[in-house]
Amino acid sequence: MPTLYLLEQGAKLEKESKRLVVTKEGKILLEIPEFKIERVFIFGNIQITTPAMKLLLERGIETGLFTVYGRLIGKLSPVSSKNVLLRLSQFEKAKDEEFKLRIAKVIIEGKIKSTKVLLQRFARNHPEVDFKEAEESLNSCLGELPRKTKVSGVIGIEGRASAIYFEAFGKMFRKELKFERRTRRPPKDPVNSLLSLGYSLITNEMFSVLESMGFDPYVGYLHGIEYGRPSLALDLIEEFRHIVIDRLTLELVNKEILTSDDFEERGEGVYLKEKARKKYFLHYEKRMLTSFQSPFSGEGEVTYRKMFYQQAQRFSKTIKEDIPYTPFSIR
Repeated sequence: MPTLYLLEQGAKLEKESKRLVVTKEGKILLEIPEFKIERVFIFGNIQITTPAMKLLLERGIETGLFTVYGRLIGKLSPVSSKNVLLRLSQFEKAKDEEFKLRIAKVIIEGKIKSTKVLLQRFARNHPEVDFKEAEESLNSCLGELPRKTKVSGVIGIEGRASAIYFEAFGKMFRKELKFERRTRRPPKDPVNSLLSLGYSLITNEMFSVLESMGFDPYVGYLHGIEYGRPSLALDLIEEFRHIVIDRLTLELVNKEILTSDDFEERGEGVYLKEKARKKYFLHYEKRMLTSFQSPFSGEGEVTYRKMFYQQAQRFSKTIKEDIPYTPFSIR
C-alpha cells in the first residue's frame, strides 16, 4: 500500500512507535508501518497529531490535504531541496521566450499525438464509432503548431485540440453515464467529477516529484507564472491527463464500476459519495501502479508513477543542459 488514502470523516492520524495509526472515537481503524507508506492523501475533516506530522516530514512521506471532494488545499512539505542551481536555471529559462515556446510546442505536440492514439485504439474495438473527422482536425492542429511564434498561440491550438478530443471522448461512453462537454470548478456531472478528481491527484503527485528534485513547481513554461498556480506541475501532467485519467474514467464508467448512484449533488457541483470515493482510489492506485513497457529505448518496464519521476528527470536535463525534452506518449 504505497499510498494511504484517508477518507473517514472525524478520524485521526497518529504515530505509535514507527507505525501510522488511524483512529476514530478511540477505536483503531488501521495500523501500518511507516516504511510501507510513500504518500498520504487526506480528504476532509481528518486530524493529524504533531508526532504523526513530524514522522511524515522526517521520512519525506508526501502528504496532500484535499477537500472532502478532492480539491487540493495544501501539502506538508519538508525543508526544500538544496538543489538551488536547478532552481536558478529554471528561473533563467522562464525569462527565455524562445525556450518557453519550444517547450510549449513539444508538450502540446505530444499531448495531441496521444489523443489520436487513444481515439484509434477505441475505434479498433468499436468500429461503429467514426473518429475520422476528429483525427483529421487533430492533424490540422499538429500542422499549425510549428508555425506558432508565441506561447499564447500554442495555448490556442491546445484549446482547439482539446475541444475536438472531448467531443470525440463523449462517444466512448457505452453505459448509463454520459459526457457532453468539459466542466470544472465545480464539475456539473459525474464524468466531469471523475476527471476533475483524477487531474487533481496527478497534479499533486507531479508537484511532489518536482519539489523533491529541487524544482519550483510554480514556475512553468506552457502555463506561465500566475499567483498560486503550480504551473510546472501542470505543464508536465499535460502528457498524462488523457492517458492516465481519461482511460481510468472510461473503465470505471463503461464497466459500471461506478454508476449514477455513486454520485451526489452538493451546492452547484456533482461529486462522488464517500463509499464510492474509496472505490475510486482503489482503481486510481491500480492505474498508477500498472506496469508497461517504457516507450523510451532501454528503460524496460515502468509504472505511470515511475514515469512521472523519469519525465521530471528528463525535464531537469532540459533545464540544465539544454537537452531537447521528449514527452511521454503511447503508440
